[in-house]
Amino acid sequence: MLKMELDMVRAWVTHRVMALRTQDNDRGNMTSETVIWIAVIVVAAIAIGAIIVAKITDKANSINLQ
Repeated sequence: MLKMELDMVRAWVTHRVMALRTQDNDRGNMTSETVIWIAVIVVAAIAIGAIIVAKITDKANSINLQ
């Protein structure tokens, strides 16, 4: 499940990078601060996704089927 989420994040980031590369380049290069903020947001999204998956999995495993 986590691999699927990572693949989705990777696809989204790849799509955004390609979109930004095709834009007008008059805005200048991305600063290192921007790159750091993007990395922090991606790490936070992955951590939140992992927490949600863990909670859902624990709840699903606690269901008594007998």
